[in-house]
Amino acid sequence: MVKRHNVFISNHVADQEWKCRFVDMMGDRIVDKSVNLGDLDANRPATEQTLQSIRESHIASASVTVVLIGRCTWQRKYVDWEIGASLRHTRINRRCGLLGILLPDHPNFRRRPYNPHLIPQRLALNCAGDNPYARTNYWTQQPGEIQSWIRKAFNRSRRQPDPDTGLPLFADNRTTDPLRGWQ
Repeated sequence: MVKRHNVFISNHVADQEWKCRFVDMMGDRIVDKSVNLGDLDANRPATEQTLQSIRESHIASASVTVVLIGRCTWQRKYVDWEIGASLRHTRINRRCGLLGILLPDHPNFRRRPYNPHLIPQRLALNCAGDNPYARTNYWTQQPGEIQSWIRKAFNRSRRQPDPDTGLPLFADNRTTDPLRGWQ
């Protein structure tokens, strides 16, 4: 019996359909701890209280964060904040494993190597080097394979080195040319 991990899913709202597919496909192989549409008041601006609520009510109970990476995910401040919160080790929440999954509509889907400037910067930094904290894979319809990636992300989170948490959080969404990447 393979352990079911509590998984926080971070995604751009434009990729909500992919998130639903992911949750349906994974079924009882994971426990979904992510924020769902309607969990937050869309008419209220995000505040530190909102972010604290996401950390304490969703991320704190997760063991792995899966970032679903679509065409514009690298630009989104909420995705950056969720990755940042997932990498924090505090008294309330333990650091999560981190896994990126490039979606089929991503401009670099199935390209090796993918352009690291077209994935969230905080994720890319933690995928770099000989002994990375995180990994990024390509979408598959094989839930057992994804479950293996999640298990490996969890195992990486329990060993050294610690993740790179030095970037300041995005203040706003990025709006630059997607082919140029981070600014």
